[in-house]
Amino acid sequence: MYNKNIKIVIAVLINAYAVYQFTEGYIGNGIMLILLSLIFIFLYLKNEFILLAFLKLRKQDFDGAKKWLDKIKNPKTALTTKQQGYYNFLNGIMVSQTDMNAAEKYFKNAVNFGLSMDHDMAMAKLNLAGIAFTKRRKQEAQKLLSEAQALDKRNMLGDQIKMMKQQMKRASVPNQHYGQPTSARQGRRSRR
Repeated sequence: MYNKNIKIVIAVLINAYAVYQFTEGYIGNGIMLILLSLIFIFLYLKNEFILLAFLKLRKQDFDGAKKWLDKIKNPKTALTTKQQGYYNFLNGIMVSQTDMNAAEKYFKNAVNFGLSMDHDMAMAKLNLAGIAFTKRRKQEAQKLLSEAQALDKRNMLGDQIKMMKQQMKRASVPNQHYGQPTSARQGRRSRR
C-alpha cells in the first residue's frame, strides 16, 4: 500500500502537465488531464480500499470486506485521520461477531480518530455501549448510549437504542421469587 501523499503528488504533476497542454493550445487534453487529477484527489480523500470494503459490507460479504481491508498494510501512512477511523470502524463491525475485546479496541480507536458522519459515530458508540453492558460496566454503557442517542439526529438507530435501554432495564431489575424458598435447605426446613 502506498503512502497517501503519493496520490497528491501524482495529482499535482498531472495538473502541471495539464497547464502545459493549455499553453501549447491542446485545450481538450488539458481538460481531460484535470479530470484525471480529480480522480487522484478523490482517492486521497476517500480511500479506495475502504470504499470497496463498504460495498462488500453492504452485501453482507464479511470475508470480501476483510480482504479489501487487509490490503491496507500500514494504516498510519496510507490513510488520513478520518480514514483511519473508518478502517477501525469496519474492522470493529467484522470482529464484533467473534471477539468482543478486539471489537472494543477497534471501536474505541474509531471514536478517537473520529468519523465524519454522525450516524456512524452513533453506531460506534452504540456498539461500545453493548460491549460495556455485556462486560457489566453499566454506567459506562448508559453514558455511551446517551451519547449515541444524541448523535442519532435522524433516528436511524432509534429501534436499536430502545432495545438496548429495555435490556438494561431488565438486567437492573432483580429476579424475585415470591412464596418460593430461595434454596433447597430452606425448603426442607419449612416442611418440618
